[in-house]
Amino acid sequence: MSFFQEFKAFAVKGNAIDMAVGIVIGAAFNKIITSLVNDIIMPPIGLLLGGVDFKYLEVVLKKAGITTATGVQIPAVTIKYGLFVNTLIDFVIIALSIFIVIKLMNRFINLRGNVQTGGKK
Repeated sequence: MSFFQEFKAFAVKGNAIDMAVGIVIGAAFNKIITSLVNDIIMPPIGLLLGGVDFKYLEVVLKKAGITTATGVQIPAVTIKYGLFVNTLIDFVIIALSIFIVIKLMNRFINLRGNVQTGGKK
């Protein structure tokens, strides 16, 4: 069997297709969670903390400027810790969601197994 025939058999078998579907669903889930954090969770938290918008929290290490010799614009060097806080909250929500889904799936599988075996192991 040639390399391409092996690859075709592998791809059609479902592994690559399942992986592609998982990546697409994961990307969509990431967009939903990011919107949830940025548009729903962070505004009230910012309001409770005195109207802070976390997206703009940063520490400027070096201000933007223009070199005198060439006139080239030099960008500012900043640490954007507000965006980092948003990303941490994204991660926690995604991890918690995955944990809950897996826990529910395991409970369903165990429940289904108990029903099929009549409660006997």
